[in-house]
Amino acid sequence: MSFEGTMLNGTVVFAEPTALPDGTLVEVVVRVPEVVKPTFLGLMKLAGSLKNLPADFAAEHDHYIHGTPRRKPVSE
Repeated sequence: MSFEGTMLNGTVVFAEPTALPDGTLVEVVVRVPEVVKPTFLGLMKLAGSLKNLPADFAAEHDHYIHGTPRRKPVSE
């Protein structure tokens, strides 16, 4: 038999009411949620997915994203 619950002020609070008598021996197994962090390989899947960007977007991304002055003037 198993029950699910969460900790609240140092006490396990069950998600559903239980009819366990006082003094019942229980075992608590802590489940840590899996945190999925993006990895370099995961980010590389997005490489090249944006279309119609200026030719100098990589070099001047701060200019296009944040509006900072260009690092190199536009050659005419």
